[in-house]
Amino acid sequence: MSTGVFFWWVCLCVVSGVNILTWTLAAHFLERRQPALSAEIYAGRRLQLLLSAGYVFGCAYRSVLPVFDVPRMGLFDTWASTVIVGRSVATFAELCFAAQWALLLREISRATGSGIGRVASRIMVPLIAVAEMCSWFAVLSTANIGHVAEESIWGLAAALMVVSLVAIWPRTNAALRPLLAAVCAAAVGYVAFMFLVDVPMYWSRWLADEASGRHYMTIAEGIADASSRLVVSHRWSDWKSEVTWMSLYFSVAVWLSIALVHAPVLRPDVAVVKDKVEKKRLPSPRLLAR
Repeated sequence: MSTGVFFWWVCLCVVSGVNILTWTLAAHFLERRQPALSAEIYAGRRLQLLLSAGYVFGCAYRSVLPVFDVPRMGLFDTWASTVIVGRSVATFAELCFAAQWALLLREISRATGSGIGRVASRIMVPLIAVAEMCSWFAVLSTANIGHVAEESIWGLAAALMVVSLVAIWPRTNAALRPLLAAVCAAAVGYVAFMFLVDVPMYWSRWLADEASGRHYMTIAEGIADASSRLVVSHRWSDWKSEVTWMSLYFSVAVWLSIALVHAPVLRPDVAVVKDKVEKKRLPSPRLLAR
């Protein structure tokens, strides 16, 4: 194994171990916080913890056994490194991650009465499910146009998160707005990365495949190929295009997943609540006209 690949793989494994330890501590502290949380909030955070486990352990698996899907490339010659296994683990983990954000949006939209946030929370998981289907199409057929669609949908989902948080902003307590600003900034950065780096990368790969007259597999051929064929490579030149996104994905994204378990309980701003109460007390314009 080349020095660069070995160092990168060791770093992924160390970070995954730290992530699992951090998740374990998050579970412990959630139990300690239970008396201070309402039954509804605690149930939601408990579900967040379970969903986070799916993402944390899924990413740890993929860190130890990294796979480059379309070229069927891995570091180790074992069935556990086959593309069909790795993609299945990734699908489960990513749906768990999407469900975490949907839960967060539902919680804050309920607390603030945001209709936009409520709609976004309902479509977040179905949207990512479509992205996963695009990913499977790309992996099985080896056509990178599927990854273009997949990453575009992920970027759209992040943009939807930004729009929802901006809509919720005026309805939250001023003390919590720095947190919302930080999440918005991270989401905007993610959207920029997806549409300026990730999507163009897959688009260029697809154009190169089209120019070379690449033969794409049928779904049935792809399933058989992804289940059995694995090209073992330890060369930096083969992995360098995947290093950046894998490193960020298996570290920063996992930290966000764990952090959602202990996200502050958002409450509507007192002035907003008072304004709503006053509006309910006032008779409607139609009644005044009568």
